[in-house]
Amino acid sequence: MTILIFAIFAYLLGSVSSAIVVSKLLQLPDPRVEGSGNPGATNVLRLSGKLPAALTLFGDLAKGTIPVLIARMITDDLLVISAAALMSFLGHLYPVYFKFKGGKGVATALGAYLGLGLPVFVGVGGVWLVVALIWRYASLSAMVAMLLAPVFAWYFYQNSWLTAACILIFLFIVIRHRTNIQRLMAGEESKIRLNIG
Repeated sequence: MTILIFAIFAYLLGSVSSAIVVSKLLQLPDPRVEGSGNPGATNVLRLSGKLPAALTLFGDLAKGTIPVLIARMITDDLLVISAAALMSFLGHLYPVYFKFKGGKGVATALGAYLGLGLPVFVGVGGVWLVVALIWRYASLSAMVAMLLAPVFAWYFYQNSWLTAACILIFLFIVIRHRTNIQRLMAGEESKIRLNIG
C-alpha cells in the first residue's frame, strides 16, 4: 500500500509541467507549440530567456527531488524510494494534466537522483558537465550521464530495485531523445552556446 501511495503522489507531482506553468504565469510563448515544441528548460531558455528557464529548471528538479526525499523520511525501503523516483520522472514525460505530452525528463531525473543523496547526483551531474564541456551537445551529455546512473546507483547502494529504476530512466531518456540521436548522427544537432545573451 505504501508503494502505491508514493507512486501515485510522485506521478501526480511529476505531471506538473514547470515549463508550461512558468510560461503561462509570465505570459510567455507556450513551449509546447513554439521553438522545439518540448516543454523543458532548454526550450524555455531559447524562447524566453534565462530567468524563465531557471525557474523551469528549478521546478523540474524540485518535483523529482521532493517525492524521493519524503519517501526517504518515511521509509528505508529502497523499492518504495525507487518507485517514487521513477514515477516522478514518468509524470514529467507523460503528464496527466497535459494530455500525457511532456518533456524529455533529464532535469526531473537529476532531481530524483538528488533526492537519493549527493553521491549519485554528483556522479551523474559531473558526467553531464564533462561531456557537455568537451562535445557541447546537451542531448549527448544527458544520454551518457543517464547511461552511467545505474552504475553509480549500484556502486553506492548495491540495490537491485534502485539500479533497475535507473536503467528504466535511461531507456526512456534514449527514447525521448531519438530525434536528437538522428540529428547527432547526421551532424545536425545544435551545440550548447557558452555565450547565451
